[in-house]
Amino acid sequence: MPKTIKKIGVLTSGGDSPGMNAAIRSVVRTCAYHNIECIGIYRGYQGMIEGDFKDMGPRSVNNIVNKGGTVLKSARSIEFRTPEGRKKAHENLLKAGIDALVVIGGDGSFTGGLLFNNEFDFPVMGIPGTIDNDIFGTSHTLGYDTALNTVVDCIDKIRDTASSHNRLFFVEVMGRDAGHIALNAGIGAGAEEILIPEADLGLERLLDSLKKSKASGKSSSIVVIAEGDKIGKNVFELKDYVEANLPEYDVRVSVLGHMQRGGAPSCFDRVLASRLGVKAVESLIEGKSNYMVGLQNDKVNLTPLEQAIKGKSEIDRELLRVSEIMST
Repeated sequence: MPKTIKKIGVLTSGGDSPGMNAAIRSVVRTCAYHNIECIGIYRGYQGMIEGDFKDMGPRSVNNIVNKGGTVLKSARSIEFRTPEGRKKAHENLLKAGIDALVVIGGDGSFTGGLLFNNEFDFPVMGIPGTIDNDIFGTSHTLGYDTALNTVVDCIDKIRDTASSHNRLFFVEVMGRDAGHIALNAGIGAGAEEILIPEADLGLERLLDSLKKSKASGKSSSIVVIAEGDKIGKNVFELKDYVEANLPEYDVRVSVLGHMQRGGAPSCFDRVLASRLGVKAVESLIEGKSNYMVGLQNDKVNLTPLEQAIKGKSEIDRELLRVSEIMST
């Protein structure tokens, strides 16, 4: 017989992403719908260790569906990486009468949740929240769609300046290990080249491409670069290399940075968060544990947490081909 769930704790851990608040709202209201208490755990696993808990009801999550970031705050927890820290967290959950956890975050948060479940047999359900879209088992993570729209909007504005001054702009976007943002935003914004970790364009091919662009009559160009691209040590060294080899180009660098993680979530992210929150709570009620809820072929499905952590989110190779054709 599955354990009867009477009280669920929800936390956001690791980096924030647009849509996390919508997911918190969904978890809280789904709990209320099923007559289950919901406890907000502030500052992620660190708050769990310190007992930083607050009762949450349907009215406590009014007017947060449209807000970026996370009302539950987020913090890295070195202490949670120790057996002593996790034991303290478990004792606090038991003391508060919490029966299960919904963890909203990325693979680091899921790794912590999986370890916690293995040690204490405590029910855990994960909701993927990261703008990088680099988690296996879901086509979209919370915040990814919003980040794409933010990046495209920024590149559109940069292009106005690039066209006015006949300049080449290198625009660096987030994506340390995955090029989903760079590839999709690059295509959407009409970038001339897109550099991502999954496809090593190479310095010489980049120079050839820029030469062809200039020869074809393009007076300005946009190159979108994922921060994890391996073509150069960093975007500023890449700028220096291009200027040294193509002196006819006036090169500028724009690093979009953390603005990509902020802002009101898109409608897509709000709806996705609502769907994932409902599925997470109802899966726990059904006695399921150690899963991540995700979107696959527009259906909300469960992926074992271990698989979500160890699996690799693949780049769309057809999109790579599309980007090559569009840069002609």
